[in-house]
Amino acid sequence: MIPSSVGFQCPECVSRGQRETRQAELPYGGTRSADPRRTTIALIGINVAVWAAVLLTGGAFGKVFNLLAITPAGYCGPTTDNRIMLINEAQCATTGLPWVDGVASGAWWQVLTSAFTHAEVLHIAFNMFALWILGPQLERLLGRVRFLALYLVSALAASAFVMLFSAPYVSTMGASGAIFGLLGAFLLVARKHGGNVRQILILLGANVVITVVGAGYISWQGHLGGLVGGLVVTAALIHLPKQYRKQWQLPLVGLIAAVSLAAMVAKVTLLT
Repeated sequence: MIPSSVGFQCPECVSRGQRETRQAELPYGGTRSADPRRTTIALIGINVAVWAAVLLTGGAFGKVFNLLAITPAGYCGPTTDNRIMLINEAQCATTGLPWVDGVASGAWWQVLTSAFTHAEVLHIAFNMFALWILGPQLERLLGRVRFLALYLVSALAASAFVMLFSAPYVSTMGASGAIFGLLGAFLLVARKHGGNVRQILILLGANVVITVVGAGYISWQGHLGGLVGGLVVTAALIHLPKQYRKQWQLPLVGLIAAVSLAAMVAKVTLLT
């Protein structure tokens, strides 16, 4: 693991893995990307576009934010004194107050769109900076499909933890859960290839401290869920015996996604 002015890099993890395989095929079954930055650039572009849409429609109190951020249960409000009303959508329409959709009221798209939604400039800047550092290195090792699966399933796991452990009427957003998933992936890759695990643990520890200190406004649920998702997905990608990788990798990743969705379905049944 090589420290740098913009974070950390693990060239030995990539180079060692690539020496073990054919030129067109990556060590864990993926296909080598012509430019391993493209997926990361696309993800950053989507995040920035959504952030701009949020800013243009009222920020954290606007329609786009309410539509895309994950809220476990729908609610009516807020009122002029910043309260919410726990009534259904039809009743809310009679009050003149806005209705905020939640997953339990049918807004299932939020379990993924929330990972692309930001309201504050520092929030998106930090997350996209981390994504730019981590993303291309992981795609260079895993290939585009597996990297994208890692990113999205980590985001899905983050949403599952938000659904299970957050207050039902609190909205959560941001790519942090997916970023924590990438950090978890780096931890396992470095451990497997003899990288500097200590450096990653220090970085994770620093982020845990920030999460705990900012527990009132930082979603520890999303961070923890993303980390767990990233660890489990990466384990499925890199620890399977070589002869089973192509056959079982993506089905196992799909199973992890299905478990996350099943947990959210179970929570919705309790909220409705």
